[in-house]
Amino acid sequence: MEEKLLINGGNTLCGEVKVEGAKNALLPLLAATVLSEDEYQISNYVDLEDLKNMREILSLLGVETKSSGNEIFINSKHIKNTKITHELTQKLRASIFILGALLGKFKKAEIAYPGGCQIGSRPIDIHIKGFKALGAKVVEKHGYIYCNGENLKAGEVLLDFPSVGATESLMMCACLLDGETILKNVAKEPEIVDLQNFLVAMGANINGAGSDCIKIVGVKKMHGCAYKAIPDRIVAGTYILATAVCGGNVLVDGAIFEHNQSLVSFLKQTACQIETYNDKIRVKANKRLSSIENIETKPFPFFPTDLQSQMLVLQSVSSGVSIIQENMFENRYGIVPELKKMGADIVLKGKTALVKGVDTLFGADVCASDLRAGAGLVIAGMKAEGYTTISNAGLIARGYKNIEERYNSLGADIKRI
Repeated sequence: MEEKLLINGGNTLCGEVKVEGAKNALLPLLAATVLSEDEYQISNYVDLEDLKNMREILSLLGVETKSSGNEIFINSKHIKNTKITHELTQKLRASIFILGALLGKFKKAEIAYPGGCQIGSRPIDIHIKGFKALGAKVVEKHGYIYCNGENLKAGEVLLDFPSVGATESLMMCACLLDGETILKNVAKEPEIVDLQNFLVAMGANINGAGSDCIKIVGVKKMHGCAYKAIPDRIVAGTYILATAVCGGNVLVDGAIFEHNQSLVSFLKQTACQIETYNDKIRVKANKRLSSIENIETKPFPFFPTDLQSQMLVLQSVSSGVSIIQENMFENRYGIVPELKKMGADIVLKGKTALVKGVDTLFGADVCASDLRAGAGLVIAGMKAEGYTTISNAGLIARGYKNIEERYNSLGADIKRI
């Protein structure tokens, strides 16, 4: 049965909300556990749909997982398989992480082309090119990627683009290779740093994460560990933007300033009040905010594509005109036709959205085209006059745990129907 959210809009948000572990950090951490046949304990875990799918993939390989509260326990001592089928990979784009880990550990892997949200082609050519640069033989046929790593060796890889997924895949692949591997033009996201810290806790020799060059000296063997994942900067940013849109006073616990610096910088251009602490950010908005003139999505540390839909909602109700340019994914504007149903004034031209702020939005029946568009529509529904129904709301659960409960605790009126 299709999941829907019914939102009665018009309430301001007040209180405190806790941000759990980062989905995009936890996914590669789970994948990395195949590098050593041992036991792991990861805290700050949240059992989102994408992470449940990753656990299914691990189970297929022979890895046992058990979650309890905000912890997950992993036993990878009995891996029996290095093939991942189409049924599982179609649910989760991040299944590609497993390829690098399996290739590095077992020198072979077979995986169906990965799926995930339909926000663009997101080609995996960068992953494959990197594996080949390290000596792997890669064959693509019949919807599968076959990797033979008998001739894998440490070396230098220059990424064509600082892809987060490719950076993480190659980091895992190189951990057990003899010699030094140098990865250049890599992604700098906090999730990359978190993966490095996890791999080091497992016994790997890696440094450089957070810069554009990562160096990995191969070790003979790795081991299990206990580790705490970083909080989710995109979830934190979503709560911050929701408060800016709806008005109110919210303390976001688990919002690390260094991870959300580009968003905070943009919001300080408006009338929004921001207070930053070690791992918390307070947002106060008591009047209509002014538009931000130009916003571009770029790799970290710049403004993230995963907050573009939510930012689009803010600009739709701000005073003035904003130009948003999406540089990461070509289909990231799925939210636009739905916002226009609610009264937003947005003109799309290629990668650019011209947004003229309106006084208010109005409740409507809308549909989530992807995870982040769904999160943006929830914010729009909370701001709008009247009732908004969001269909295809199950997508939102891929990245947000009990989103309606979190917002309701802050004063929103949202029901799952």
